[in-house]
Amino acid sequence: MDLLHKFLNIVLLPITLTVLLLFLLPFLFLKFLWSLKRSIYREHLAGKVILITGASSGIGEYIAYEYAKRGARLALVARREDRLQAVADRARKLGSPEVVVVRANVSKVEECKQFVEEIVNYFGRLDHLVNNAGVIQVRLFEEFTQFSDIASIMDINFWGSVYSIHYAIPHLRKSKGKIVVIASTAAWLGTPRLSFYNASKAALISFFETLRTEFGRDIGITIVTPGIVGSEMTQGELFSEVEANWIPIETTEGCAKAILDSICSGDMYLTEPSWMKAGFWVKTLCPEVFEWCFHSLFVSWPWTSKKD
Repeated sequence: MDLLHKFLNIVLLPITLTVLLLFLLPFLFLKFLWSLKRSIYREHLAGKVILITGASSGIGEYIAYEYAKRGARLALVARREDRLQAVADRARKLGSPEVVVVRANVSKVEECKQFVEEIVNYFGRLDHLVNNAGVIQVRLFEEFTQFSDIASIMDINFWGSVYSIHYAIPHLRKSKGKIVVIASTAAWLGTPRLSFYNASKAALISFFETLRTEFGRDIGITIVTPGIVGSEMTQGELFSEVEANWIPIETTEGCAKAILDSICSGDMYLTEPSWMKAGFWVKTLCPEVFEWCFHSLFVSWPWTSKKD
């Protein structure tokens, strides 16, 4: 058995690369033609029922506005009911024919079950579920003193999406609907001081990639990895000091519009802005240089923490 592994270690990678090179150009051409078709025949959202978690601010708020402009009916979920009401009022003015507000904490499984049932009972269907709810804490791993702080990040960012999806699956399968996952480029950049935020977003990507394989064509899944987008999350010292010097911040409105276009086109993945993909390739090809730069930028300076 050891000899077999040694043999595969030597020959499998070159064979795989050769086969990929032979089929890469035809595959990319077919993929290009398919993307053209999807860009022409985009999904129409008028009258469809969209559930958005974490809709009280940031990307979730502006995704709600983009859906509203396209005539979708909205169910907005978050913990801050007063903020949700303000978002709902604006969504109605932008064109949504019907908006429902539900105050809930996605980290509590019973509340996820309740709001999914409540929304489906009210509208009679569910077409899209946008998993956006999330929190962030900026802190070195050694600075965490309470494991409850760590657990809260995973409970909201990861388990909140798992709970919501579990109860929404039958309704999304019935409508041939879609799941939208708001992850982050942090999932593969490994930014210091965001260890558990990074881990929660990486877990989201892995989980929903697995679900996509399990669902087949029953339910579409678009995984979004935003870069640095202007929101409450990016107003802490870690972001404001570094970004002010050299990192451009994308507007929340621009990011939300790109996300809606990607959803309607049926994309599997979206990185917004797309230039953030460069970080992935630099890290993959030159991990030593990448990690040295990130250590210098984010570990050498004193930062404070922020939670959304």
